[in-house]
Amino acid sequence: MPVTMLQIPTPDGSADAFAAFPDHGERHPGVLMYADAFGIRPVLRGMARELAGHGYYVLVPNVFYRHGPSPVIELPEYIDEEARTTSVAQLMPLIEAHTTERVLRDADAYLRFLTTRPEAGAGPVAVTGYCIGGLLALRTAAAHPGRVAAVAGFHGPVGADGPDRDRLLSGLTARVHLGHAETDLTSETLGELNQALDAAGVDYTSEIYPGTVHGFTMSDTDAFDPAGLQLHWDRLLPLLERTTADR
Repeated sequence: MPVTMLQIPTPDGSADAFAAFPDHGERHPGVLMYADAFGIRPVLRGMARELAGHGYYVLVPNVFYRHGPSPVIELPEYIDEEARTTSVAQLMPLIEAHTTERVLRDADAYLRFLTTRPEAGAGPVAVTGYCIGGLLALRTAAAHPGRVAAVAGFHGPVGADGPDRDRLLSGLTARVHLGHAETDLTSETLGELNQALDAAGVDYTSEIYPGTVHGFTMSDTDAFDPAGLQLHWDRLLPLLERTTADR
């Protein structure tokens, strides 16, 4: 399974990235994958390769490229509670500096780059993201309704009430799946979010994955839940198949 290191031109510089894709010759549906806050590292490369093995061209950018190439901060091989606290403290200024304006400017560059890859199909793409990447995925999909056919977010900060959330949801035309950690949302908050999705006319599934904590998809952290990761694949792969089957 080829993995290629890339540089994506953006209005603010050049974002380092990698792509994983099948090694046979035809073009493959494109997927833009946003990492969690800890960024590009071996577990993300493994997840991208896993997805690529199902027939997709998967592009994973370093969203914090303005602060340096990945890894933007030094990370241990295994992120336990102590390492998480230390790393999040280092990353929080980067997250706060990554404004919606920057997110949308970068998203346009990422999608433009993705759809010009010779290995990627020219049609609409899918976007998926983890943790803060889940929010970036939704913002990307809402800003590009004609280019994004499907969007999925896992343990992402998308449940907060307010006008910003409602504006975001109202821009979604892609099919949506949201997989929430049990520690991130109460059943009441989930109901309120799903009501907002209904009101916005979104074609979606949105559910709490039982027994999970924030970060459950990431096998290099103490939040990892194998059953939660498998459920994530069980939801993500059919969504992508339904929205890319005609390409």
